[in-house]
Amino acid sequence: MSDTIKEGKSAAITSYILIVGVLIAISMNSENKNSFASFHIRQGLGLTLTFITLGLTISHFENIMIAAPMWIGVSVLTMYGIFTAARGEMTPLPLVGKLFQKWFKTF
Repeated sequence: MSDTIKEGKSAAITSYILIVGVLIAISMNSENKNSFASFHIRQGLGLTLTFITLGLTISHFENIMIAAPMWIGVSVLTMYGIFTAARGEMTPLPLVGKLFQKWFKTF
C-alpha cells in the first residue's frame, strides 16, 4: 500500500459520513492535498448532495414505499464507498461515481 493511500485513508473513510463527514474530510485534506482522499471526498460530497436532494424531493410524498428505496440505495452506496476506501481502492460508486468525479474535480 502506498504512502498516499495510508495518509489519506482516514479522510477518505470520514468523507462517507453523510453531511458532517464530508466537511470534516475536506478540512482534514485542506493543508496537504492527498489524491486518494480527494477522490473519496468527491464521492462522499456527491453522495451527500444526492441524499439531501432526494430527501427533500421524496419528503413531500410521505410514503414509505417511496422513501425506503432511497434510504436503501444511499445506504448501499455509502457502505460500498466506505469499504473501497478502507481497502485502499479508488473505485467510483456504481452509477453515479464517475459523474461525481467530473462535477467536483476542484475538490
